[in-house]
Amino acid sequence: MTKNRSIAIDGPAGAGKSTIAKEIAAKLDMIYVDTGAMYRAMAIYFLSLGLDGKDEAGICAACGGADVSVIYENGAQQLIVNGENVTPRLREEVVGQMASNCAVYGPVRSKLVELQRELADRTPVIMDGRDIGSVVLPNAGLKVYLTASVEERARRRYKELIEKGETCDIIEVEKTIADRDYQDMHRENSPLCQAEDAVLVDSSNMTAAQVVDTILDLYRKAVAE
Repeated sequence: MTKNRSIAIDGPAGAGKSTIAKEIAAKLDMIYVDTGAMYRAMAIYFLSLGLDGKDEAGICAACGGADVSVIYENGAQQLIVNGENVTPRLREEVVGQMASNCAVYGPVRSKLVELQRELADRTPVIMDGRDIGSVVLPNAGLKVYLTASVEERARRRYKELIEKGETCDIIEVEKTIADRDYQDMHRENSPLCQAEDAVLVDSSNMTAAQVVDTILDLYRKAVAE
């Protein structure tokens, strides 16, 4: 396979992958594919069935009943599950936890990886997630592993929740993120890892604008080679 002009961004929860990817997509006039949103869409489907995130047999059996598709309205990704637009619910905390649980199961990953590759086959995309550079788009023109310290990611998430008017404890937020890291890095199917040819970008002490500029510079150099 020939290296393409797509961008793969991997990294742990709360590293700012989606925010950064969206800005880069706008600057490069590229389609942004939020793979995490796809797992959250599947999570909403499983929750609607009353399934528990630890019920591997139940989730795998139900997986085939979800018809997931992606549409773009004014450049924004919309997730459709069995004819319903579930996008407004994607950021709910319970959905995020269920997504983390169900993402470890092979049938769920296989279903969504196929959809993600279909999108990338149509046009160059910027895609973020946990295993984009290592599994989904192994021939991406640029691979980035975007991370930040657990403390910084917890601070950002806490600030986001407070601004939404939610009550939360930053210590609990930090614990949730640390637990999510461990789960993502130790799952059997496509664990979170830095691809061998991915560039590490630690955003702990960087502004979003600095991260965007850094990745844009990396991409221009990569496609120029």
